[in-house]
Amino acid sequence: MRGWRRKSLKIRELVKRAKVRKETIHFYIREGLLPKPVKKGRNVADYDESYVERLLLIKELQDNYFLPLNVIKNILKNIKKSPERNTFLAVRREYFRPIDQFLPQEIIGEEAFCKETGLGKRWLPKMEEWGIITPEERNGQKIYSQDDITLGKLVVEMDNIGIGVRDGFDPQALQVYRDMFRDIVVLSHKYYMEAVLEKLTPEEFSQRMIKGREIMSAFFYHLYRKLSRQEYKKILALMEEVSRIGKGQTKTENKAN
Repeated sequence: MRGWRRKSLKIRELVKRAKVRKETIHFYIREGLLPKPVKKGRNVADYDESYVERLLLIKELQDNYFLPLNVIKNILKNIKKSPERNTFLAVRREYFRPIDQFLPQEIIGEEAFCKETGLGKRWLPKMEEWGIITPEERNGQKIYSQDDITLGKLVVEMDNIGIGVRDGFDPQALQVYRDMFRDIVVLSHKYYMEAVLEKLTPEEFSQRMIKGREIMSAFFYHLYRKLSRQEYKKILALMEEVSRIGKGQTKTENKAN
C-alpha cells in the first residue's frame, strides 16, 4: 500500500515473522549481515520491515543456493548500492521459489484463491475471461494451479507498485499481453515441431518439450529485461531532454519579464 510507513518491530515479532532464532539475529548483526538496530534502552531495540526482508533473503540464499555467509554478506552490500538488484532478488524470492516448482500448490474455489493471492473478487472473473487465470473444473469445483496463484499475486503486486487502475493503467492491457504472448508461444512451438516432429518418439518428444519449455521461459524472461532496460534508457533520456528544454524556456521568459 502506498503511503505505508515503516513499522517498528520488537525482536520477538522479528523472530516470528522471519522464522529464525533470536540468537541468529544477534549473530548476523555481529557479523555485519544485518545493520545495528535503533536502541530504545539498555536491552531494548527497534527493528523494521527491512530486517524481515534481509533475513528472508539470507535464508533463501542459504537454503536454495547453498552460499556461505561471507558470500551472502557481499551480495547484501551490492544490493544496498543497487535498487535494481534489490528489486530483482525480492521478486525472485517471492515468485521463483524452487519449492513452488517441486511441490506445486493447488487451491480449490474462488474464495480461497482470492484469499491466498489478495486479488479482489470483482477482478477474478475478468482475469478468467481474459485467459490470464485459467482454473480447471473438477467435480463441479474450480481448481487453481500454482501458475494461476503466482499470476494472481503478480497482478496484485503490479497494483501495489503503481501499475494499476487507480494509477490510470488500463487493466485490459493484460489481455492484450496474454494474446500476444500466446502467439509467440504458438510460433515457437511451430518452429520446434517442424524441426523434430518426425525424428523423435513420443517419449523423447515429451522430455525435450519439458526441457525446452524451461529454457525458453528463461530466454523470454531475460529478453524482456534486456529490451525493457533499453526502452527505459530511451524514455528517461527523452524525459530529461523535455525537462531541460522546459527549464530553458522558463529562464528565457523570466529574462523577458
